[in-house]
Amino acid sequence: MCPAHREDGEVTAIGRAALILKQFRSGTLPVSAATVARRAGLPRATVYRMLQELVRSGLLERDGTAFRPGLLLFELGQLVPRSLQEAARRHMAVLHEATGQNVGLAVEQEGEVVHVDILRAERAPRLPLRTGGRWPAHASCSGKVMLAFGPADEVRSILGKPLKRLTAHTITDPTALEAELERVRRARVAFDRQESFPDVTGVASPIFGPDGAVLAALSISGMAGRINLSRVDAAVRTSALAITRELAMAESVVRPVLTWRG
Repeated sequence: MCPAHREDGEVTAIGRAALILKQFRSGTLPVSAATVARRAGLPRATVYRMLQELVRSGLLERDGTAFRPGLLLFELGQLVPRSLQEAARRHMAVLHEATGQNVGLAVEQEGEVVHVDILRAERAPRLPLRTGGRWPAHASCSGKVMLAFGPADEVRSILGKPLKRLTAHTITDPTALEAELERVRRARVAFDRQESFPDVTGVASPIFGPDGAVLAALSISGMAGRINLSRVDAAVRTSALAITRELAMAESVVRPVLTWRG
C-alpha cells in the first residue's frame, strides 16, 4: 500500500506532507504556495496550512512569500545515501582520473534516475544534470541498469506507459526496451548510445546491496566519438563489483555489533 494512502483511499496527513515536499524536487526555488497546490493537486487552503506546519518543524523555510527546503530537510538528506557514497567515492575518483570522463552514481525512483553523485571532467560534456537531479530511466544507461535488475512489476509499469523520446536514438518501443533490458542482464552493463543527449554516450553497471537487491548504478559518460565504450565497460563493471563487495563487507562487520546483546 502506498504510504500516502489508507486502504480506503484517503490521503493521510503524512502522505500529504510527503506529496508537498516532492514539489520542491525540480530545483527551481523558491516555490509559491499556489504552485505547490497546483503541482500536488491539493486544495490551496490545505497546502498553505501544511506549509506553515512544515516551516515550524524546520523541513521548509520561508523566502519572502514563497518557500524553500529547510535546514532539517538538508540534514536528513545528507544521512540517507552516505554509506553508498562513501563506498563508491574512491572508485569513482579512480575512474575519473583514469578516463578523463564524467563519472556518476545514481539510484532509481518511480521510473526516474536520481543522480546521487557526479564527478565532472574538463574534457567531458557539460551535461545539464546536477546532484539530486532526475532523468527518465529508460533513456539512460544508469536507468536501464536499474530497471534491468529491479522489481519486475516496476518494469511492467514503466513499459505500460508512453516512453518519452529525448533524441532520435531513444528507445520508445516497449518490446525493444524489454529486449534491451534482457541484454543488460546478461552483460551486466548498459549503454547509452546518444539516447539521452544527441552528442553523449555512456556505460553503466549495477551496484547491489547486501541483500542482493540492486541499489545503484555506476556510470561513465563522454562525447560521442571521443569515448570508446567497449574499452571502459570492463572498468565500470569491475568498479561496480568492488563497491558491491565493500558494501557487503561493511554489513558483515556492522551486523554483529548491532545484534550483540552482551
